[in-house]
Amino acid sequence: MELKKTLSTATLLLASTFVLAACGGADTDTEAESSAAASSEVVAESSSEAVSEAAAELQDGTYTLVEKNFDTRGWKTEFSITVVDGKITESAYENVNEAGAKKSEDATYQENMAAKVGIGPADYFPALNNQLVEKQDPEAVEVVTGATGSTDTFKKYAPMLIDAAEAGDTTTIEIDNVVEE
Repeated sequence: MELKKTLSTATLLLASTFVLAACGGADTDTEAESSAAASSEVVAESSSEAVSEAAAELQDGTYTLVEKNFDTRGWKTEFSITVVDGKITESAYENVNEAGAKKSEDATYQENMAAKVGIGPADYFPALNNQLVEKQDPEAVEVVTGATGSTDTFKKYAPMLIDAAEAGDTTTIEIDNVVEE
């Protein structure tokens, strides 16, 4: 009972403090509004500068990444981006087999995967590539439902290509990927 009374008193005291603080002078509201407006202008300026700086940092060229090893199903990743005028204009993320055939063009693989999870490589590779070109930021690329593993690999490798583009290093990045049996 005593604890209940103490909590009620503390709650009332806290609520009263908030009410009194909110009822401060009219100048405080005006200062807060102008301060908030000034802050939002600074944020808007700095965020637009950050976007233009990020885009300006990319050097024109084609940047490529390849995995050295084929996975247990016989596929490995090949990924490239093309930068023109400091922007990613093309993204080509794909899996290829030993013959160089693309997973997105394998009709049997597409049919089997789509039957199981509702999406196949002919769907998710273009979705990931288009998002990168559209958003210009690998972190902004959303997971493609049903292709979580491929999305994770995309989001792991895309920043490596962005780093290469920032440095202007068009040397092919070779990933010594570990293949688990």
